[in-house]
Amino acid sequence: MKSAYELAMERLQKQSPAKQLTKSQKTAIAEADMAAKARIAEQELFLRDKIAGAAGEGKYEEAEQLEQQLAREIRRIKEDTEEKKEKIRNGQGA
Repeated sequence: MKSAYELAMERLQKQSPAKQLTKSQKTAIAEADMAAKARIAEQELFLRDKIAGAAGEGKYEEAEQLEQQLAREIRRIKEDTEEKKEKIRNGQGA
């Protein structure tokens, strides 16, 4: 006898079957992730130095604006990466 979990998983599989990714798609997704991490690290290095400098000079409002800019940049990079990965998953390339 199957558990409720197994029955639910079977129904879910019938409604929307899981799509298997090819090796090249997996590689492209991994590359997109690595590129995004590198871009985020680059932005953090660049802006964190500016934030520390502004805070050290007592320019706390400027430091706050730079923190917000950093957060926006990170969010934008992550959104762009997710869009790119979704295109790869759908077979549209990158």
